[in-house]
Amino acid sequence: MEKLDQIDAQLLKLLGEDSSKTIKELAEQVNLSHTPVFERVKRLEANGYIKKYIALIDAEKLDYGLIVFCNIKLKHHDKSIGHEFVTDILQLSEVVECYNISGDFDFLLKVYARDMKHYQDFVFNKLGSVTGIGSTHSTFVMCENKNTYNVNF
Repeated sequence: MEKLDQIDAQLLKLLGEDSSKTIKELAEQVNLSHTPVFERVKRLEANGYIKKYIALIDAEKLDYGLIVFCNIKLKHHDKSIGHEFVTDILQLSEVVECYNISGDFDFLLKVYARDMKHYQDFVFNKLGSVTGIGSTHSTFVMCENKNTYNVNF
């Protein structure tokens, strides 16, 4: 893996904080002209340091204010069950993040729902139809204190 210099690190930090910054704004903040900043950003994208650009949407404004972390334990472990589970989970719009984890559970899902009734419907009718689930455990978020995708290094 290539070594990033201080300018590359600064560009990643700036874009991680606000991916809508223009090349002109970035250039001003790192004290370089537009062309080298443009080339650096393109290189960071091409080398996979920047996966994609996203907007953080306020779920509450869209009436999806209930955040739930749902732990999933599979019935048993084999390649086909795990693959089928992930394939099915990717189709559920309420699931915004899915992690294969170690410990007492196999997967951790971050779920947005309108309210408890919506989450109950999600669990019974959508999650309940996913193949291979042995058990679930839900944790409800009372207050979101930090929400960022920025990696600080």
